[in-house]
Amino acid sequence: MDEDILYHLDLGTKTHNLPEMFGDVKFVCVGGSPNRMRAFALFMHKELGLVEGEEDIKDICAGTDRYCMFKTGPVLSISHGMGVPSISIMLHELIKLLHHARCCDVTIIRIGTSGGIGIAPGSVVITDTAVDSFFKPQFEQVILDNVVTRSTELDKELAEELFNCSKKIPNFPALIGHTMCTYDFYEGQGRLDGALCSFSREKKLDYLKRAYEAGVRNIEMESTVFAAMCGLCGLKAAVVCVTLLDRLDCDQITLSHDVLMEYQRRPQLLISNFIKKKLGLCDQIS
Repeated sequence: MDEDILYHLDLGTKTHNLPEMFGDVKFVCVGGSPNRMRAFALFMHKELGLVEGEEDIKDICAGTDRYCMFKTGPVLSISHGMGVPSISIMLHELIKLLHHARCCDVTIIRIGTSGGIGIAPGSVVITDTAVDSFFKPQFEQVILDNVVTRSTELDKELAEELFNCSKKIPNFPALIGHTMCTYDFYEGQGRLDGALCSFSREKKLDYLKRAYEAGVRNIEMESTVFAAMCGLCGLKAAVVCVTLLDRLDCDQITLSHDVLMEYQRRPQLLISNFIKKKLGLCDQIS
């Protein structure tokens, strides 16, 4: 194309010098919440000891209200909203952005929150494989009037590297496991507390226990399409999510605000240490 407009990011190949703006990016971290991704950018700014002030970290996508994007050195921090459709749109335009900027050797990591299955709240799950609601390692994309099935395998070496990195953080509960991706927060995840519920508590527990037996350790709503798209585009990718509750015990999140904030910072801490290790800043490990 003569021009590529990345509409939802408010960027374009004619309106912006993308190689100059993003050519040095080596790590992309994506997460659902705009506030959380801004907080991560500020955290990385401090951890990397960058010279410019925090006031210079501005939302690159300020011209749109769909997503937010912040850059701190070689780290790009982007929000993706909630669910498969929202992250899918962002990923299409992000991957084109990396291509137009001529980036190379990029690692992309999704950080977020999730519901655990059979593990303690506050545990950080590093995904080895994203699975669908039938516990299958696949993502089904409807293209025109065809259902196209794509693999959701993630980079196993990257997952192991992140897990080894977690071992160096004191009092940091982490594990590698399957992550189940659903299209809904309530009925799709077997919750009994939504506006609609057509099943019993017994059926819910039976389903979640079968998920656990299949290797699933947490549930969220983005990992399958994230794994599928990154895999097809040759991007080294990982998913790192903290659990806020054990779904075998309850459906609602009852953590205090302070505990919730501390849990949400755990994936950020792990990824910060990983990035600093990769950049050779081992003496600055948090």
